[in-house]
Amino acid sequence: QLQLVQSGGGLVQPGGSLRLSCAAAGFALDGYAIGWFRQAPGKEREWVSCISRGNGRTYYTDSVKGRFTISRDNDMNTVYLQMNSLRPEDTAVYYCASKAARLYDTNCPTTYDYWGPGTQVTVSS
Repeated sequence: QLQLVQSGGGLVQPGGSLRLSCAAAGFALDGYAIGWFRQAPGKEREWVSCISRGNGRTYYTDSVKGRFTISRDNDMNTVYLQMNSLRPEDTAVYYCASKAARLYDTNCPTTYDYWGPGTQVTVSS
């Protein structure tokens, strides 16, 4: 069964850091583009970042640029979201998602096939 396993959420003070992990079970992530999304209470889910299959090109929503970094470790079959300088408005449930992609595709998908279960990130003093 294909699934994404997430870890790394928690409670952190403003200005702190967390690293989220998204590991694939049952398939190789290097054949996929991976996205991160988040959903805060009472708000719609929003796209945060993605990393393409081709060249590992990265994309970020404006509110996290310069603070978050997405990366992939194909040997570990895992994608990471390093989150620095966290703010209270980053508080949300974070989800990773995957979409099969062509080898040289450097774009972000508009839809995703598999989703992780989500992990809570709370930024509070």
